[in-house]
Amino acid sequence: MREYLLTLCVAAAVTYLLTGPVRKFAIAAGAMPEIRERDVHREPTPRLGGIAMFGGLCAGLLVASHLQNLKDVFELSNEPRALLSGAGLIWLLGVLDDKWGVDALVKLGVQMVAAGVMVLQGLTILWLPVPGIGDVALSPMQSTLLTVALVVITINAVNFVDGLDGLASGMVCIAALAFFMYSYRMWYGYGVDQAAPATLFSAILIGMCLGFLPHNLHPARIFMGDSGSMLIGLVLASSAISITGQVDPDVITDATGSYRDTVHMMVPVYMPLVLPLSIIAVPVADLVLAVVRRTWNGKSPFSADRGHLHHRLLDIGHSHSRAVWIMYFWSALIAFSAVGFSVNSSSLWIVLAIIALSAAGLGILLLPRFRPRVPRWAESFVPPRYRRSRLDAQAAAAAAAAAAIEAGQAPGVNGSTALGDRALLPDRRPVESRR
Repeated sequence: MREYLLTLCVAAAVTYLLTGPVRKFAIAAGAMPEIRERDVHREPTPRLGGIAMFGGLCAGLLVASHLQNLKDVFELSNEPRALLSGAGLIWLLGVLDDKWGVDALVKLGVQMVAAGVMVLQGLTILWLPVPGIGDVALSPMQSTLLTVALVVITINAVNFVDGLDGLASGMVCIAALAFFMYSYRMWYGYGVDQAAPATLFSAILIGMCLGFLPHNLHPARIFMGDSGSMLIGLVLASSAISITGQVDPDVITDATGSYRDTVHMMVPVYMPLVLPLSIIAVPVADLVLAVVRRTWNGKSPFSADRGHLHHRLLDIGHSHSRAVWIMYFWSALIAFSAVGFSVNSSSLWIVLAIIALSAAGLGILLLPRFRPRVPRWAESFVPPRYRRSRLDAQAAAAAAAAAAIEAGQAPGVNGSTALGDRALLPDRRPVESRR
């Protein structure tokens, strides 16, 4: 564990320290596009934050290759080299897109090429554990197609959700933490050496996101751009492919004592089509809804619009920060629920906790639609906007102002009525006299 934490801290420190110089470079290079209609920020902000994140990735892999307990990952497996090769292609594509812009179809093609490069170097899905059937070996063509599809979907899901300050980096950090917990349990709890690369990739990804978040939280001083969003999407997909397609279920069978129990335990989060989609369910849902929405409206699936989930949260009344935290909450709930279900799928407490947290999340999600008035004894525990005394004062002030306008009072110098500050005070007359 100490080696993984050291690698995580190195990746975070390098990313954090590089982001400042990268911001200055992005400003000097003119990587500050004009504000578009769908954007939510008010002034041009530099991009190219992915340069710092790529530096954190390289630093994390370099340090890990010299640690005693992690050297075997590089000596016995070619997956770190495969990851670095694919990440380099995606990162270069993202840098070009952040500076000059790249056609959507070209980006899709390069994403497929990067996934193909990783497949050629051994980072691919070899088999699928299917309940009731057992291990289903994949042909080279099936393995390649499934791996490429998983990489492309994950990259674009993360890229689509990158619309608010700190949103993509925070959500990927949550997903990477869930991956780390699951893969570390496979490696340390069951002695599965093939899970070590996925654990390493997840630890480095957590460090990359944590190092970039302080610069990217609202109000953001720099954006990661496509060079960052596509990069962390590829690293996340690589972790999923490594843990799902490379681990031999027979090794876990030796630990559980029952092949049937092994398949049953692994299915909820082990299958490559379930694990990544459950961990990044919110970005994938946003991706699917965006494609359906744009196709339904007769537009290209790659055309940008202002209909993403985070845009809808803003439209219903949530603030920028609250919208981000709501997306964090749902991502964490789904990701850690999947990991918890994989640990003990028969636990009633896990199900009850998921139901309770989902209900709380729905309540927070719908808060802008209604403003409940809490009892006076609980006012100190809620934000000011939900306090009864504050709402009563605001309603009285609005009623007094409207009455003054109807009485023909002229506006004052500071925008108040000729009644002065008295117009903002609560109207203490009886209801009958006010009518």
